[in-house]
Amino acid sequence: MSQKTFDQSQKKAVLLLADGSRFEGIAIGKIGTIGGEICFNTGMTGYQEIYTDPSYFGQIVVNTTSHIGNYGVEDEEQESDSPKIRGLVVNTFSQDFSRPTGTDSLQNYLDKNNIVGISELDTRLLVRHIRDKGAMNAIISSEDLTDEQLAAKLAEVPDMNGLELSSFVSTKEPYFVGDESAPYKVAVLDLGVKTSILKHLSYRGAYLKVFPAKTSFEEMKEWAPNGYFLSNGPGDPASMPYAVETAKKIMEEDYPLFGICLGHQIISLACGVPTFKMHNGHRGLNHPVKNLVSGKSEVTSQNHGFAVNREDVEKSDLVELTHVNLNDDTCAGIAVKGKKTFSVQYHPESSPGPHDSRYLFDQFIDLFKS
Repeated sequence: MSQKTFDQSQKKAVLLLADGSRFEGIAIGKIGTIGGEICFNTGMTGYQEIYTDPSYFGQIVVNTTSHIGNYGVEDEEQESDSPKIRGLVVNTFSQDFSRPTGTDSLQNYLDKNNIVGISELDTRLLVRHIRDKGAMNAIISSEDLTDEQLAAKLAEVPDMNGLELSSFVSTKEPYFVGDESAPYKVAVLDLGVKTSILKHLSYRGAYLKVFPAKTSFEEMKEWAPNGYFLSNGPGDPASMPYAVETAKKIMEEDYPLFGICLGHQIISLACGVPTFKMHNGHRGLNHPVKNLVSGKSEVTSQNHGFAVNREDVEKSDLVELTHVNLNDDTCAGIAVKGKKTFSVQYHPESSPGPHDSRYLFDQFIDLFKS
């Protein structure tokens, strides 16, 4: 099945970076103007999962894969109820899709969800620039605005440092996932959780209650869960004292606790280990990580612009380093000494990505049996 969806003929668009770099291309998605922090993802597939990952809230994503849109979209590949990216930058954008299970074109999908984008850029040049200069704010416009007007709008975009975003993407009301008769109950603190993470926990015999980001430990405890999970999500972890306090209380009572990405950073902060904003972050599905406990290496899916300071992990009396990113030797996982708490700085649900790290969900469930 091949469907032609729109005539990309071609409204011009402009991408302006905070350092003054300017790129021209062709508009995709919604016609409009949008700003956010620009970053790049090196994954070769899974663009819909990337765009709907709440961890990208507030960001403009550059796909390094040169051809985007060719397999359309379908509901099963949503990681949340809608795209969470602020904007999109691609090289070649496909007007057609040919996957039999595809339900719509990527163009229609972006347009319906008010995502502004730009195509026909030299994304290789752009990514090298971001890699060297670091992640920075940017603005995309397919409207008739002068460079001066764009610069003024760009100046209004908030800096990601110090920005609390989880409360914007978290559920507003608790909800349940899985079989109520399952053997275990897991309380999930939704800081921007991906749907596939919930599926993996449910598949392993856990009945989940997903709580809003600012839910207190006392309220979650009333449900009498066997363990707690702190999810991935967007923004600066240092701006989230409410979640840090919740993690401290869970650990004080020594319940099983597992954190992924932002959840990992929150657990670290709860143990007195600081986080920092990375030069350009880790985003893709081919990042090598070494498990220091097993000695095995994993190819992992990652998406984060903040990280835990490895030197402080190694100095800490409370936590130990369990995983290391083999690209840059940063901290990729910790365990809390004497507690049933561990966390990783990557995505074991691997959607998209390889399945090397899914054992971590089993490791978490095994804590309920001890």
